[in-house]
Amino acid sequence: MTLSPALQFGAVPWALFQRLFVLLALLAGLALALFLDGGRVTRRLRRRFVFGVPWGSLVTVLGVLAVYLFLQGGFWHWYRPLVIPFRAWSYFDPLGMVVAGFAHAGPAHLLGNLFGALTLAPIVEYTVGHYPPDGPRLAPATTLRERLDALRRDPVIRAAVLFPLGVAVVGVLLTLFTIGAVIGFSGVVFAFAGFALARYPLATVLALVGSDVLNLVYNALQRPTTTASGRSTFVTPWWADIAIQGHAIGLLAGVVLGAALLRQRDAGRPTALRLWIGGLLLASSQSLWAVYWYRGGTEYVLYRAAGLGLVALAATLIVVAVVGPDRRLLPVDPSDVADAADRLRDLSVRQVGVAALVVIAALLSGPAVAVNFAAAEGDLPGEPASVDGYEVTYAEGVPDGMVSAIPFSAFGETTQVTTSGMIVANPDREIWQTVVPKGRLAANGRATVVVGGVGWRDTVTAVRQGWSAVGGGTAYRVRLEHDGERRTVYTSEPVQAEPRVAGQNVSVAAENDSFYLIVSENNETVRRPLPERNETVTVRNVTYVGGDGRVIATHDGTQVTVVRVERYN
Repeated sequence: MTLSPALQFGAVPWALFQRLFVLLALLAGLALALFLDGGRVTRRLRRRFVFGVPWGSLVTVLGVLAVYLFLQGGFWHWYRPLVIPFRAWSYFDPLGMVVAGFAHAGPAHLLGNLFGALTLAPIVEYTVGHYPPDGPRLAPATTLRERLDALRRDPVIRAAVLFPLGVAVVGVLLTLFTIGAVIGFSGVVFAFAGFALARYPLATVLALVGSDVLNLVYNALQRPTTTASGRSTFVTPWWADIAIQGHAIGLLAGVVLGAALLRQRDAGRPTALRLWIGGLLLASSQSLWAVYWYRGGTEYVLYRAAGLGLVALAATLIVVAVVGPDRRLLPVDPSDVADAADRLRDLSVRQVGVAALVVIAALLSGPAVAVNFAAAEGDLPGEPASVDGYEVTYAEGVPDGMVSAIPFSAFGETTQVTTSGMIVANPDREIWQTVVPKGRLAANGRATVVVGGVGWRDTVTAVRQGWSAVGGGTAYRVRLEHDGERRTVYTSEPVQAEPRVAGQNVSVAAENDSFYLIVSENNETVRRPLPERNETVTVRNVTYVGGDGRVIATHDGTQVTVVRVERYN
C-alpha cells in the first residue's frame, strides 16, 4: 500500500506521529526512572535549589536567548540574525565587547551553546547552591553592608540575580581577553565546564553527552525525517571555525574559580585519577586540541599532535591545581622569609598548580589585549557600497585588515596574509572582515551580507556571473546589489580555452557591462561580444554560435564547445 503525499498514519500525519512518539518515549522513560529512584534525586535537588529548580541557569539561558531574538533580530529573522555589529571587534567598540559573549552567528550556533549551558550550568549552580553554607542571616540588617549581606544569603536572590549576574561578568571578561572578532556564549559554557570539572569531573563529561542528546531531540522534533543527496559545495575546515583560545581561557578560568570555591568551603574534591580522566576526555571531545593557523585566503594548517600534547599537559595541571597536596613544594628557611625567592618556595604544590593555570591563561590572553587595541588597517579597494558607516565590496588578493593589523612571524607562519571575497568594513568601529570567502561565492553564485546596529538592519547582496573556458579557467564579474541599485565592483582576468579552432586562440573576458570573446590569430586580436543563444559571431572563417549556456565554434563542418556558462549551487 502506498502512503499519500501527506504520509498519513491512520488519522495522524506521519511527521506528527514521529514527534509524539519521541516525546512519549522520552517522558515515559524519565517518569519511570524517577519513580524507581524513589525521589532521591529530587530530594537532593531541593536541598541545593529553591523548589529543586536551577533558576539561575534558566534565567541565564533565557537572557542569552533574548539577546538573539530581540537585539539581533532573530525573532523576525531566525536564520539571518544581525551579527556583524555584535562581534568583539576592538576595545574602541564597546557595544561589541559587551554583547559579543551573548550573541550568536545563527540558530545552530545559538542552540549548541544553550544546550551546553542547560546541562553544565546546573552543575555549577548545584555546587554553589541557593542556600549559603553559613545559613541565612537571622539578625535584622541595619547598615548597608548588612543589607547587602542579607541579599547575598537570600536563596531567591542567589538563584535569580547573583548567579546570572556572575555569569554576565564572566562573559564580558572572557570577551575582553579573547583574540579576534569573536561571538558566542561558548567561552562561558567552557567556564561552566571547567568549574563543574573541579568538583564532578565524570558528571561533567556526561553532561556534555547530555547536551548532544538535547540537540538530537531538538533536531528530531524539528525535522523528523530528512532526505539528503550529494552535491558540491564550499566548506572551510570545521576546526577553523572554533575559537580555541577563548574556549581554553574559559575552561581554565572555570577550573580556577571552582578550585577556589572548594578550597574556601573545604568541600569534597574528586580523586586525582577521575579528575585527570575527566579533564582529558572533556578537552579532547570538545576539540581543544585543534590548534591551527590561518595562512590567508582559504588555507589553514592544523597542529593536531602538538594540540593533543597540550591537552594532556593541561589535564595534568588541572589535577595539581584542584587536588594537589597543600604541603610546601620546597623546604624554606624560616629565618629568611623576607626573601622573595623564599616566598615563592613557600608555595604549596596545589598553589603552584593554580599559579600555573593563571599564568597560562594570562599568556593566552596577552595577545588579545594587543590585538583588541590595534586598529584595523587598509581601505577597501574600488568604490564599495556604503550603508550608514559600513563599506561593503568584493576584492581579491588584498591584505587582511584584521589579521595583518599586528605584524608577527614565528615557526614559518606570519600574520601578513591576504584575503579574497566579500569584505565588510566600518572605520569608526574598527570592523574589517571577509564575511564571504571567494570560494563560497564561486560555489553559490550569490551571497547576502546583513549589516546594521541596535534597532536597524540592511542588506547588501553580491552576485557572481562567469563563463568558463573549456580546459582553462573562469572569467567572472561580481556585482553588488543594494537599495535597488546594481553595479560591478570586480572583474577577473581573461581566460583562454584549450581548443584551437582553425589556428585561432579563443579567450573569454569579463567587463563591467558584459562578456566578450577574444580571438587571436597571427598576432592579430579581434574582440566581439559573447553571442547570446542562437546568435553568431564570425571571425574570419570560424563562426561562434551561442547555445544553451555555451558557445560553439564551427569550421568546415567541425563543431567544438569553447566556453560554458558557470554553474552555481
